[in-house]
Amino acid sequence: MLKIRMSRGGTKKRPFFKIVVADARSPRDGRFIERLGHYNPLLPKDNPERIKIDLERVKHWLGHGAQPSDRIGRFLADVGIGERKTTFNDPKKSAPRKKTQERLAAEKKATEGAAA
Repeated sequence: MLKIRMSRGGTKKRPFFKIVVADARSPRDGRFIERLGHYNPLLPKDNPERIKIDLERVKHWLGHGAQPSDRIGRFLADVGIGERKTTFNDPKKSAPRKKTQERLAAEKKATEGAAA
């Protein structure tokens, strides 16, 4: 299975990513088939050098069954290839526990009663 994904380069706290086509089983920064572009997150969002992608090659690899990663899918949706993913894995771990939610609801009800 082929993936279009990012391979990290750069130094510590100065990331730079290559956009590559790789076998899904190969390591993130390991062997890849073809380099399709680059992404520099340190540049401002309006800078044209922030992300460069060879769209012809991307279309070629998508036609051959390559699957883009989530971030690459967003980049492609911004340039009009593919569609933006709207559902994400949003775990409920960070939500307050049941007892805390009950206490917050009671406090809210009490403040509304006092204000009225």
